[in-house]
Amino acid sequence: MVFQMQPYGIQAMLKEGHKHLSGLDEAVVKNIDACKQLSVITRTSLGPNGMNKMVINHLDKLFVTNDAATIVNELEVQHPAARILVLAGKAQQEEIGDGANLTISFAGELLQNAEELIRMGLHPSEIISGYTKAINKTVKLLDGLVEKGSETMDVRNKDEVFSRMKAAVASKQFGQEGILCPLIADACIQVCPKNPANFNVDNVRVAKLLGGGLHNCTVVRGMVLKNDAIGSIKRMEKAKIVVFAGGVDTSATETKGTVLIHNAEQLENYAKTEEAKVEELIKAVADSGAKVVVSGAAVGDMALHFCERYKLMVLKISSKFELRRFCRTTGAVALLKLSQPNPEELGYADSVSVEEIGGVRVTIVKNEEGGNSVSTVVLRGSTDSILDDLERAVDDGANTYKAMCRDSRIVPGAAATEIELARKLKEFSLKETGLDQYAIAKFAESFEMVPRTLAENAGLNTMEIISSLYAEHAAGNTKVGIDLEEGVCKDVSTLNIWDLYLTKFFALKYAADAACTVLRVDQIIMAKPAGGPKRDPPAGMDED
Repeated sequence: MVFQMQPYGIQAMLKEGHKHLSGLDEAVVKNIDACKQLSVITRTSLGPNGMNKMVINHLDKLFVTNDAATIVNELEVQHPAARILVLAGKAQQEEIGDGANLTISFAGELLQNAEELIRMGLHPSEIISGYTKAINKTVKLLDGLVEKGSETMDVRNKDEVFSRMKAAVASKQFGQEGILCPLIADACIQVCPKNPANFNVDNVRVAKLLGGGLHNCTVVRGMVLKNDAIGSIKRMEKAKIVVFAGGVDTSATETKGTVLIHNAEQLENYAKTEEAKVEELIKAVADSGAKVVVSGAAVGDMALHFCERYKLMVLKISSKFELRRFCRTTGAVALLKLSQPNPEELGYADSVSVEEIGGVRVTIVKNEEGGNSVSTVVLRGSTDSILDDLERAVDDGANTYKAMCRDSRIVPGAAATEIELARKLKEFSLKETGLDQYAIAKFAESFEMVPRTLAENAGLNTMEIISSLYAEHAAGNTKVGIDLEEGVCKDVSTLNIWDLYLTKFFALKYAADAACTVLRVDQIIMAKPAGGPKRDPPAGMDED
C-alpha cells in the first residue's frame, strides 16, 4: 500500500499544476530582475547614438530598429512583471508617440535602485511612498525648467516646428534630421486644420519606394497610391472623380434564372443587351462630368472597354482603408453600386497622374489648393529595413507635431533636464525625515541613467561627463547638456536641442507608475495553463 501524502496549505486550495511564488526573494526580486533585463535591452538604443536591434518576430519578419516601442511590441514578453513595463511603453507611444524608450529604461533603473534599497532592509511600501513623493516633486520641478516664452507658438511656422521636432527625429535617424525634419514639418503644416488641437496623425501618410537615397525624398500634397492606372489613360488634370466601392462591373442578379434561347438571333441580341446596359451605365458616369473612376474591387473587361471609349481614367484601390483616405483627400463619396452619381458625390483633384519612381509605377493624386486633408511623404532608401526605420522617424515627427499642437512648452534636451532634476531632488531628499528620504535619493540617482546611457552609447567617459554636468549645474548653468558630437558639455540652447515638456512629463510619470505597480506585488500565483492544442492566432489587419 502506497502512503500518499495529503497536500496542505495553499497546495490544497489550488488545482495541481499551479505555481505560487511569494516573499521578497521569490516574487519581488524576481520581478525586478525581469524588468531590469527588459530595460537593459532598450537602454542601449536610447538617444541619437543608440544601437539598432535585430528582432525577428514569430512570423519570421525582420526588424532592424532602435525604436523601443517597435522592439518591445515584437518581442513577445512572457514575464507578467516585465509586461507591465511594456504596457507603460505602449501607453507613452499612444499618448505622445515618442519617449517609449525613456519610459522603459527609466522604470528599469528605478526598480534596480529599489532592489538595492530592499537589500538594505527597506520595506517595499516605504520605497513606494518615497517614489510617489519624488515623482510629485519632479512634476513641480519640471514646470520650473520650461523655457520662457515657449508656451505660445505658431504651429504653421516651419522654424519653430523644426526646433521642437529635431530631437525626436534625431533619436531615430541621427545626422539626417536636417533632411527629414523640413519634410515632416511641411507635410504636417499642410494638413493642419484651423484648430491645431484637432490635428490627425493619420493624415500624414508615408509611401516607401526602394531605390534612390534620402535626398530624393519629397512631400506630395495629396496621396501616392502604389499601383498603376488600369486603362491606357495615365494622366488627368483638374478632374472630377467618382468612387465606386463595389467595383465597376456588370452585377450578377441575386436570383437565378434560366433563359431559353431558340435560335442564333436571340443569342446575339442577348449579348448585345448586356453590352448596351454596361455602355449606358458608363455613359451616365461620363455625362455627370467625372473624368476619373476609382473602383474598390475588380473592374470588368467590358466596363473597362467603355471607360476607354469615353476617355475615363480608371484606378483600382483594393484596401478599404486606402479608399476611405482617397475619399477624404478628394472629397468624394463612395457609391455602392454602379449608377449615375449626383454632382455633390463627385470628388475633385488638381491632377491624377501615373509616374515611375525607381522602377515602381505609382499614381499621384495631387490637390495643390490650401485646406488639404492628406499629405504624403515619399521616402526613398536602399533596403526595406532602412525604409521601415525612416517611416518610424516620420511617424515620431508627426506625433511630436500633434503633441506640440496641444502643448508647445519645451525643456532643455541632451540630459540637461535630467541632471537638473537629479540635483534638485537630492536637495529635497535631505530635507525629508523618515525612511522615505533614501527612496527619494535613489529616485534622484535614477535620473543619472539618461546622461550615463547617452555618454556610453556615444563611447564617452561616463564618470567624467556626469561629474562635469553636476559641476556646471551647481554653478547655476541649468541648460548645460552633453554635446555628443564633440563629447563635451555645452549649453543646449546654443545647440538648439529641446525636448517637449509633454514627452518628458508622461514618460517619467508612466515610468514611476509602472515601477510602483511592480513593487506593490508580493505574491505571484499562476494557474496551470489551459491544455489543448495551440491554436494559430487570428490573422492581423492588412498593413496600413
